[in-house]
Amino acid sequence: MPTRMSPTANASHALVLTRLIAAPRSKVFRAWTEPELLKQWFTPRPWLTPVVELDVRPGGVNFILMRGPNGEEVPCRGVYLEVVKDARLVLTDAYVDAWTPSEKPFMTTIVTFEDDGGKTRYTARALHWTAEDKAQHEAMGFHVGWGMATDQLEALVAKL
Repeated sequence: MPTRMSPTANASHALVLTRLIAAPRSKVFRAWTEPELLKQWFTPRPWLTPVVELDVRPGGVNFILMRGPNGEEVPCRGVYLEVVKDARLVLTDAYVDAWTPSEKPFMTTIVTFEDDGGKTRYTARALHWTAEDKAQHEAMGFHVGWGMATDQLEALVAKL
């Protein structure tokens, strides 16, 4: 039987953001799995997310296009490895579709949604392939950027 990667596996390669969000986990999960909702919060402003295509199921693909204020574009392709409704999403950029390897895998993302006194304990883990990838992501502003995006996520789910 396969073992599930523990949240602390490869801690030297992991970046983690945890937040208590004042909304039920079903709403927070929806914001991660419905394209029109994800577009509204996924990138820290002034960046935008104009294109979001999601096939939210194990083996399903996703495509997210992030656009910067100067027109720069960052396309992100990946595959869902695990989907547990209202509880857990695992996705990776190691594949671009039906098990076609990507040119340069960067990370696997594990997002968990846990009940916590009527709120959601939201944890996003970015597990990088190498310590160098982790250092690069941290230098790009992981904590600030993902924190700003999570602020936007929280504001959105408060209105759902």
